[in-house]
Amino acid sequence: MTALPTAQLALLAAQRGDQQAAERHLADAATIRQAHPNGVTDIVVVDLLRWARGVQAARQPAAALHHLEQISEPGVRRLAAIDRLEIAVRAGRDDLARAWLEELATFAAGTGAPAADAVVEHGRALLAEGPAAVEHFRRALAAHADALRLPDRARTELALGEHLRRARRRIDAREHLRAAVALFDELGAAPHADRAAAELRASGETARRRDVSTATDLSPQERQVTALVRRGLTTRDVAAQMFLSPRTVEFHLRNVFAKLGVTSRAELTALPLEV
Repeated sequence: MTALPTAQLALLAAQRGDQQAAERHLADAATIRQAHPNGVTDIVVVDLLRWARGVQAARQPAAALHHLEQISEPGVRRLAAIDRLEIAVRAGRDDLARAWLEELATFAAGTGAPAADAVVEHGRALLAEGPAAVEHFRRALAAHADALRLPDRARTELALGEHLRRARRRIDAREHLRAAVALFDELGAAPHADRAAAELRASGETARRRDVSTATDLSPQERQVTALVRRGLTTRDVAAQMFLSPRTVEFHLRNVFAKLGVTSRAELTALPLEV
């Protein structure tokens, strides 16, 4: 048994702003680690928990940095790079951000990975000013187009929108802030979606947020799966009623979860949906 899945749930809950679920998963992960130590994945688990704590403390840069700068596993450091870079800059630790950026740039140059290139350009933008910052953000977005990492792309859209609005380029900012709101809503990342919506309002435009009171974003089969699951049917029962395989039902259900920003059948049942 490993605490890795529970640590991943803790991070996901923190990113979605569900503090109660995050704390529950953090505590569960600690209990599992104590009962079933696993040297192979333990460092990854520890770093995911540090990342989750850093996300939780994002409103307090110094506290968030305390957790994020302790992340040591290279893969987790790269995945958490935008959080780490943004918090370091907000905490006034440009020196730390530059050191982390140099490490990431070395990896990006060696691999040619678009996702790494995008984060490097994002980091350079955070440490630049004026037109140079905008150019780095635009390069980051161009790399994101090939990277297919929606959370990082959403963060860059938001950061560029914020930068442009603060530079009094409100009309230019709106395009990126709208994109950020839509992406964060799609990902179920409520804290960042709210932040992007607030920035969009500050630019003089009201955000059109995704309404989970209807299921219009779902395909016909996804709506049918949703309706049956909300009635309490098991995967096998749903499969039998729809003449599908259980695997296909699970595929549709994963899509439903992603579109509606939920992580469990209980959360799906609790949503005020019209299906």
